Amino acid sequence: MKLAILSRAPRSYSTKRLKMAALERGHNCKVLNTLRFAIDLSGNFPDLQFQGKQLSDYDAILPRIGASITYFGTAVVRQFEQMDVYTPNTSNGISNSRDKLRATQILSRHDIGIPATTFVRDQKDVKSAIERVGGAPVVIKLLEGTQGIGVILAPEMKVAEAIIETLQSTQQNVLIQQFISESKGKDIRALVVGDRVVGAMRRSAQGDEFRSNVHRGGTTEAIQLDPVYEQTAVRAAQIMGLRVAGVDMLEGRDGPLVMEVNSSPGLEGIEKATGLDIAGSIIDYIANQVDFPELDVRQRLSVSTGYGVAELLVKEDSHLVGQTLGASGLRDQDITVLTLHRETEVIPNPRESRILESNDRLLCFGRLESMREMIPKRKKRRMKVKKLPEKLVGEL
Repeated sequence: MKLAILSRAPRSYSTKRLKMAALERGHNCKVLNTLRFAIDLSGNFPDLQFQGKQLSDYDAILPRIGASITYFGTAVVRQFEQMDVYTPNTSNGISNSRDKLRATQILSRHDIGIPATTFVRDQKDVKSAIERVGGAPVVIKLLEGTQGIGVILAPEMKVAEAIIETLQSTQQNVLIQQFISESKGKDIRALVVGDRVVGAMRRSAQGDEFRSNVHRGGTTEAIQLDPVYEQTAVRAAQIMGLRVAGVDMLEGRDGPLVMEVNSSPGLEGIEKATGLDIAGSIIDYIANQVDFPELDVRQRLSVSTGYGVAELLVKEDSHLVGQTLGASGLRDQDITVLTLHRETEVIPNPRESRILESNDRLLCFGRLESMREMIPKRKKRRMKVKKLPEKLVGEL
């Protein structure tokens, strides 16, 4: 495999470890400065120039895009995608995860636990926003911060309002987030590669510091993740569009709460804490995907008029419950089941003898008209109604 690591820091621990792991496995690997690329759109096919010369062919890239060059870096990754060069982290995935607001919006739709979060622009709305997330103390975050930079704990309402007003006056956009007191200055970093967690550690803040980042002086210890935390980490990374990611989670009273999904996770802390060859796991995954790349099923199959891909839910009151796939009548309606999802189990190309159960989710390809009635209806937003004081109720 010929691999390019896109990085501006060839001497950093993570970049050196990834290159070493690739070379040890017999791969051809080079570290290329992301800013030295030129996107070439002058010909009939998408192309890239590097240091003024046409780039040679690569089988895969591994983006290590810093926050300061997100726009240009993701444009370069997107060009590699147009050239059919494999990348474990897509340009959209990097953009989604880099913007804390966008990432939180995406995760909130997928039944992933997150701290209560709100985003407002007008100073008049700040007080009510803080109250919506549980009141002070409250965490204030810049939308594009890394390594704990731009994360502030405001102990009181007045302090929080003053901090937000100051930041907004300098054209900074901030998130207002619930403070999870039970986490006690600790969080979990899970390193996701593909569909599994290859290493995990607990980070603990020191002294009065509430941020547990290693760059803020936090300490680390290797841990064995509970399956719920592992599943949450993998789902969060995949929802973002990332196959290599560091997922940061708080240990809430009701389970994991995802704080951040990092598209360029540092390897030094987690490799030293766990003693695991995380870099090797990443390289092995990329090499396997070069041979068997993942496809966007919806785009590849939605090519015929009237046909497409949809996920169908087997409802509790559906006539499909208790039926085998063969007897379900789906094939008669020109619907083919590609994959069956049952809780955490994934069953590809299920047999016709498979009995369907309530809440099964079927990834199908077929006639859109036939599938339309079976697609789950969008949930209507519930309005929050404030309870009127008893005195006013009496007057009404």
